[in-house]
Amino acid sequence: MVRFFLERDRVADLVKHLMERRTVYAPHRKGRRSFAFARTADPAAVVLDYPRTLHSVKKFFLPPREELLRFDLTDDTFAAGEPEPSGAAFLGVHSYDVAAVRRLDHNFSAGNAERNYLVRRQGAVFIGVGFEPDKFHFSGSVGIEPDDTAGCDAFLTKLLDGYVLEILTPTGRELLKGLELPPYEGNDPPAHPFQQHIYVPQSRLGRIMDKSYEHPVWAEASRTCVGCGTCNLVCPTCYCFDVQDHVDITATGGSRERTWDGCMLRGFSEVAGGEVFREGLPERQRHRVLRKFKYLSDTTGVPWCVGCGRCTAACPAGISIANIVNRLVGDAERTPVAPI
Repeated sequence: MVRFFLERDRVADLVKHLMERRTVYAPHRKGRRSFAFARTADPAAVVLDYPRTLHSVKKFFLPPREELLRFDLTDDTFAAGEPEPSGAAFLGVHSYDVAAVRRLDHNFSAGNAERNYLVRRQGAVFIGVGFEPDKFHFSGSVGIEPDDTAGCDAFLTKLLDGYVLEILTPTGRELLKGLELPPYEGNDPPAHPFQQHIYVPQSRLGRIMDKSYEHPVWAEASRTCVGCGTCNLVCPTCYCFDVQDHVDITATGGSRERTWDGCMLRGFSEVAGGEVFREGLPERQRHRVLRKFKYLSDTTGVPWCVGCGRCTAACPAGISIANIVNRLVGDAERTPVAPI
């Protein structure tokens, strides 16, 4: 690990250096209070000090909508789309979003590997940045600290007058070669505490979830839920999708498209004949939480929630997944917790 000091006034120099070598995606302002990852054209527009982006970098590997193939009905032929490797530098990614990508790597590699996602992932470079937890973050409770460098090729840690730039991999070293920076020999900055927590580790949480299927929290948490699916759409580890065929107006051909889908939407569990096997919001809420803290965790040993807080921050009803989990923990261990 090699560490350098990046003055605040030289952040634009870092961005320019990266742009000369690769396509760069980084956080940009979107409106007055929001931030989003976008392709960088102006180094001055990059924002490294932000609470969270609207969506994670997942959207670059698993687009919200993509055409899988085109088909011709006149001769019964089709041609699949050819995704391209990303090869991009993703600058200013928080540790929980890098962790989310690594979980998606597992989802799309295990079993029948998903070609489009894996091709787009090729060549992607991550330059992480530390963050100061706000009232929604709880990634520390799922083992992801603000300065966690796992999965990064380089990492930026904020100081009062700039950043510590750590080069972590040969790829990061090659990408940053030629950027003249002084070495950093100071102390590590103090860690910022989390305001939100989940109060048991995953090893115990799985056992608690085992006994939660009929818990009243699902109905209680769903009283104000409108079933909009926002929590699914902003989640960096949700990967469910729908596939539909669309015939052109000429009826001679068409396309097959894949779009994001979410288990909080009524139509997600609708099957032939119009039967919906998770009709109620409590059942959908339970499925969402168990997907994050039990079903996948039983086989991988880690939660599939990365504690970014997006679902709570974006929920129009203010439903908190951390409070739901803590309610289950509190009832299981008979300790008082915050209300939903």
